[in-house]
Amino acid sequence: MSGWNADNAASSDPGEVTILEGSSFCVSGPVGNINPGGAHGWFLHDTRMLAHWSLLVGGDHVERLDAYTPESQRAVFVGRVAHMLGREGTLIVERDRTVDNELREVVTVRNYSPVEESCTLALSVGTDFADLFDVKAGREGFFPDVRRTERGDRIVLSSTEAGPSARVVVACPGASVRGDALVITLTMPPKGSASATFVAAPTGAAGDVDLTPPPAHTPDASERSTHWLRSLPTVTAEDEDVEDLLRTSARDLDSLRMTGVGEPGRVVLAAGAPWFMALFGRDSLLASYMALAADRTLALGVLRTLAEHQGSRVVDTTDEEPGRILHEIRRGRAASAALGGAGVYYGSADATPLFVNVMGELHRWGVLAGDDLARLLPHADRALAWTTGHGDRDGDGFVEYARRSEHGLLHQGWKDSTDALSFADGTPATGPIALAEVQGYTYRAWRDRAEMARAVGDDTRAAECDDRADVLRERFNRAFWLPDDGWFALALDGDKRPVDALASNMGHCLWSGIVDDTLAPAVAARLVSPELFSGWGVRTLAVGMGAYNPVSYHNGSVWPHDNALIVDGLLRYGFVAEAQRVAEGMLDAAAHFRGRLPELFCGFDRQEHPQPIAYPTSCAPQAWAAASAFHLLRVLLRFAPDIPQRTYRLAPVLPERLGAVRVEGLRLGGGVLTFSARETDLVLERTPPSLRRKAT
Repeated sequence: MSGWNADNAASSDPGEVTILEGSSFCVSGPVGNINPGGAHGWFLHDTRMLAHWSLLVGGDHVERLDAYTPESQRAVFVGRVAHMLGREGTLIVERDRTVDNELREVVTVRNYSPVEESCTLALSVGTDFADLFDVKAGREGFFPDVRRTERGDRIVLSSTEAGPSARVVVACPGASVRGDALVITLTMPPKGSASATFVAAPTGAAGDVDLTPPPAHTPDASERSTHWLRSLPTVTAEDEDVEDLLRTSARDLDSLRMTGVGEPGRVVLAAGAPWFMALFGRDSLLASYMALAADRTLALGVLRTLAEHQGSRVVDTTDEEPGRILHEIRRGRAASAALGGAGVYYGSADATPLFVNVMGELHRWGVLAGDDLARLLPHADRALAWTTGHGDRDGDGFVEYARRSEHGLLHQGWKDSTDALSFADGTPATGPIALAEVQGYTYRAWRDRAEMARAVGDDTRAAECDDRADVLRERFNRAFWLPDDGWFALALDGDKRPVDALASNMGHCLWSGIVDDTLAPAVAARLVSPELFSGWGVRTLAVGMGAYNPVSYHNGSVWPHDNALIVDGLLRYGFVAEAQRVAEGMLDAAAHFRGRLPELFCGFDRQEHPQPIAYPTSCAPQAWAAASAFHLLRVLLRFAPDIPQRTYRLAPVLPERLGAVRVEGLRLGGGVLTFSARETDLVLERTPPSLRRKAT
């Protein structure tokens, strides 16, 4: 049992290789080349800075031997030049690449011949300064006017049409420029090696780039990564698959931590690579919430940044409204067009109540208190005012969404694809739409605000918020429950008709606590029924529904974050066996996906296929999928702190297959918690002296 808080894991992938550091990421082929005409590239702040980066050695292509990523921001490609010298594999080529605010690649040629050898390295480079949205959509050649300037050992690529920031310099000390390539000759002694360093960096002036080799592999990023990973609690488990999952998930979350969105140095979570390396309201809130057992500062950074961008006016083109929490921030050149004319887009129905939900949870963890709480409470009140104002479009007491502009998102819940909402017969639902889970988030937000009000001695505000929650809960159970079907409607449409499809959304309603206790058993039974539960997880849409498709994004697929919240909800209402069944399905799926929970996978039945089937464009790494691993373990341990009340709950219900689990160094309430658990047994080894454990 090696634990998972150290950065000692490496991965190998025979397909595309992705490395990332904050908003900088690179997607290349398995040999290391960035090939034009597809989705490869080095991207920085949502703009493709390089669309072509191809190496020839002695005029020959390099034959792949292996590629691996020892760190999230670093990849190593190993190959050979099989035919250049007429001998088999005498020259081995290693490409050691890192990304940060630049792309740096050290190419080392190792000579296994007994005589001195020389060869040329020719690195061809090019770009189109395409926006991330254009690349994702397959729109190529967006800026064909890229100008190429040669300056000694460097090539400067720029485009006046793409804007003043569209400039990148590629350089190699000692190289010369030939056409579109930087060329340098290396001489390797017998049984020796030689290296060349290629650097690509954005620059405001031609040639303004530091070519000095760093003392190690991007030490700043590497050191930050090492420090963060070692700061996490250590978890050891008899089930090695669980350890692998937690280790990989920690590395994935580390790679998605990013700065530069808000206050300098503040860390937030990007949603996922490669297409969502940006701050998303819903995704970043839920991911940081589910990662609380690992790191509480991520959620605080997300809250502060979202508060700084909270809506203040009505803007039709961006769906901004007073009090509304943003959907996403983009910094690419053409992103403004995709987001209604600005870099910030607000079209989300759920981010606003989720903002208050995460505030409430951070308050229970003891992280949000004092001045921090006082600064954020006005933002919570503005968010709740949105749910009763602009968020309630017809004044019926439910939160609805409808885009203000045809450029906005048609659907604004977490299932936001254009075909994500339909009736049981497959008929699309039209808005304004009141989603079931959004009412649950809003109910929980009123309860959270009441708790925070009591903490600061505002009993009047607390009573008002509790009253709001009580009314919403009663009205929700009456309007959304389908007694003839035995499940909650997915939503109410624009005519207030229940959208009667059987879907996973009602599991989130369990998580929020809005479901009436008398209806919860039927909900739990439906969630683990053959129609919804595939054997690997709960499907987004049930088999038998008109829109069901196991290979769709939101109409039959399985999402780990969805399932993690469902497990949490089942346990909230006491359905232990059902929760364990879903959790074990997730753990089994992760083992098949090489220790990583993907963004989503297909919804085929486990009896139909002996392993989960990958979804073709699933993000990896993806923030709330990675965070799901931590949340699953946390809720199976039934761990819930309440630092304002000086208590914490810890009452494990671990599936038997997990065996013994030990958690060491979990910081809590000014102290440290260390314990071991097996099924329902618990051994406390170290507890915070000021806190009392509640076993029920």
